[in-house]
Amino acid sequence: MSRIGRMPVVIPKGVEVSIDGSSLHVKGPKGEMVRAFPGAMGIEIEDGKILVKRPSDERTHRALHGMTRALINNMVVGVSTGFEKVLEVNGVGYRAEMSGPNLMLYVGYSHPVKMEPPQGIRFEVDAKTRQIKVLGHDKELVGQVAADIRKVRPPEPYQGKGIKYLSEKIRRKAGKTGKV
Repeated sequence: MSRIGRMPVVIPKGVEVSIDGSSLHVKGPKGEMVRAFPGAMGIEIEDGKILVKRPSDERTHRALHGMTRALINNMVVGVSTGFEKVLEVNGVGYRAEMSGPNLMLYVGYSHPVKMEPPQGIRFEVDAKTRQIKVLGHDKELVGQVAADIRKVRPPEPYQGKGIKYLSEKIRRKAGKTGKV
């Protein structure tokens, strides 16, 4: 059995879960999500826990087992507590600020770059620490939006300027050496 797949997903207080055929509907204080799963996986709710069962030990069923449980867990955690990614802006004159719900990035271009949040995503900017927080209930969407922000000005290896994840380490290069 899959170690991840056989663990039950505990449903916290304030979260409602319903199964409609092969789709799962999760509603909580942070939002609601609906996702369709492969029909082969058996999804059941028993005394406050969601269980994922596979029909056989085929390779595809084993692969889907753990993935289905992980996706369901991300849905439950997302609607109850939410997810966040933190990015850091490094560089002289580089900054980020809010303009209503939109994020404005001043990162060395001749114009500011405007990022509009998709449905279910919001931004927070701390000007003092030069950090951008991407918040939302969908883990996949939070990660994709954070990657799109980083893509505006990726960190460069010589001076370390750009937008990077907070936990990311930039491998620095030496650069040119002068003639002796």
